[in-house]
Amino acid sequence: MSRTSPHEHLRGTELSRRGLLKTAGGLTAAVALGGATVATAAHAAPATFTHPGMLHNAGDINRAKVRVAAGTDPWLSGWNRLTANSHSQSTWTNRATATIIRGGDGQNYSLLYNDIAAAYQNALRWKVGGTEANAVCAANILNAWSSTLTSVTGNADRFLAAGLYGWQFANACELMRDYSGFHLAAAQQMLANVFYPLNNSFLTNHNDACITNYWANWDLCNMASILAIGILNEDSAKYDQAVTYFKSGAGNGSIAHAVPYLYTDSDGYALGQWQESGRDQGHTVLGMGQMGAVCEMAWNQGDDLYSYDSRRFMKAAQYVAKYNNGSDVPFTTYTWGTGQNCAQSSQTVVSSASRGQIRPVWAMLHFHYNRRIGLDDPYISAMYYDLVAPEGGGGDYGSDSGGYDQLGFGTLMYAK
Repeated sequence: MSRTSPHEHLRGTELSRRGLLKTAGGLTAAVALGGATVATAAHAAPATFTHPGMLHNAGDINRAKVRVAAGTDPWLSGWNRLTANSHSQSTWTNRATATIIRGGDGQNYSLLYNDIAAAYQNALRWKVGGTEANAVCAANILNAWSSTLTSVTGNADRFLAAGLYGWQFANACELMRDYSGFHLAAAQQMLANVFYPLNNSFLTNHNDACITNYWANWDLCNMASILAIGILNEDSAKYDQAVTYFKSGAGNGSIAHAVPYLYTDSDGYALGQWQESGRDQGHTVLGMGQMGAVCEMAWNQGDDLYSYDSRRFMKAAQYVAKYNNGSDVPFTTYTWGTGQNCAQSSQTVVSSASRGQIRPVWAMLHFHYNRRIGLDDPYISAMYYDLVAPEGGGGDYGSDSGGYDQLGFGTLMYAK
């Protein structure tokens, strides 16, 4: 990939977002967590919430609509991936149930993640293509779950279910909130009563474990759920809770803990070691999708978390993309406490397990950093264009839950 300077270079003026916090410049060697410059000023939710204002704003939707109608690529290619997916068909029948179980006996959580993918994809087809049948289908799925689901349970994995499916369900609802057949109030109540208590419990006490026991993604999906519920419900306290945790939370999902070490590579690009890099690459790429979702939702409400702490997340995304696209990256031994007694464990090398895994998370990051604010992002760009584009969604990346951990279709919705 071509580049214009040996570091993160602005081609234009970076967009200003409400509450943008600027911190000191880049670091040129491995820097320990304690060396990060992190602002901790009190945060305030938007005085007026923007709708639609989660993963997609009105401009994203209008651009996709216009480009698809004109038959223009890459939007058309993204649209074709959407319409080819079985989950996007208006004939999808929901399987709403009262209790969702993830982890332990009786697991049935695939019912929920498949139905959320269907609701989201049908909502996109309605928003972009204008087809009423898809709107009816999406509304029926969301209404059924809103009036039926009363608990999410299981072993510790119940917190993953509450996080992942909470923010995804809220995003499907946000797309449908102006459709007359969708019962917004019921969805708002269900999310606040069923998902939020688990999200809040996890971020507050981490299942009674050592604060470093759980990987970054556990925090991130629960942060994303609280943020999404805050936006859907116009609940300022929940919105602030999520943004504050991103900036200064005690667990591994907050930005300085999720990206504990910073580097500059031989080409002069800033990199950030991801907290799960010594574990496996499937989970590091998942992290790009989870933190990306938090940043995109906050952006659409006026908060620039993408650039927070000297663009620390971009440095992590460059690191993860560079390694998963076949290049070497530096690694500093990562040591943490496990279990309830914080027994020490360490990882000494970056893990090659599931290296190069394809997940539809890169369009969001490339089109933000490179197109929206004009930064040079060679590794993110290569990951997107060489391995992923055009992005599909749930149902296109295998049948297990990992293929549904992100809503996808970034080529359709983010290309600029």
